[in-house]
Amino acid sequence: MKDEIKLFNEKKIRTHWDEKLEKWYFAIVDVIAILTESNNPQVYWRVMKKRLLAEGNETVTNCNALKMEAIDGKMRATDVADTETLLRIIQSIPSPKAEPFKQWLAKVGYERMQEIADPSQGIDRARENWQQLGRSEKWIQQRMTGQETRNKLTDYWKESGVQKADEFALLTNIIHQEWTELTVKKHKEIKGLKSQNLRDHMSEAELIFTALAELSTRQIAETDEAKGLKENAIAGKKGGKIAKDARLNLEAQTGKNVVTGENFLPPAKETKKLK
Repeated sequence: MKDEIKLFNEKKIRTHWDEKLEKWYFAIVDVIAILTESNNPQVYWRVMKKRLLAEGNETVTNCNALKMEAIDGKMRATDVADTETLLRIIQSIPSPKAEPFKQWLAKVGYERMQEIADPSQGIDRARENWQQLGRSEKWIQQRMTGQETRNKLTDYWKESGVQKADEFALLTNIIHQEWTELTVKKHKEIKGLKSQNLRDHMSEAELIFTALAELSTRQIAETDEAKGLKENAIAGKKGGKIAKDARLNLEAQTGKNVVTGENFLPPAKETKKLK
């Protein structure tokens, strides 16, 4: 199962791709928040579920709960729906955005099928998205290189008996905390991030040291033939320390901090006060 964030009119929707079923699953509350502009989409969905069940509509029975990253950075159970179920739910939501959203869903599905047939298209699409967000070519290259390093590490984890999403998150946090001396959550707080992907808001230096920590972790784990969560956690601390030592050395030479609160968030819009 692969976690991703999809954008609809610059609004984020948490998704999962199930490789076995070859299906996208979408966080229902994220979709409701966009279509209804509700201040509390969780309550809206809860009320809506009761109404649909009372009407004998069995659509909600097809909604599964998956752990997804919440605004506070924690993995929480979230109701999700595949494309077919989501379309049925959308039909019950009065919104002028419903039709454009249906077209967006079809586009997401089509793009995924293209990526399966030709994985390079997924890479090209990611590059285009970052270019549209104003990232430099140097940053984009480092981001993509870091992702490849990350993928090789997670592949090793899977092969060595680490399977659960929360175990992946735990190991990631161990590595990150070792080299930055900050938890992932704290690092996001410093950057002023909520549901955003931390790596998408890292500086070039932060990306490089993250990649060094994860590359070191994988090579140490392979050398030690680490198995399971406990042994991979030990490898994670060793790999993270290698990046930490390199970070401290660079900071001593330059007098500049590698880990910063800088991000790529758009500037907050000023709101005019009503007289």
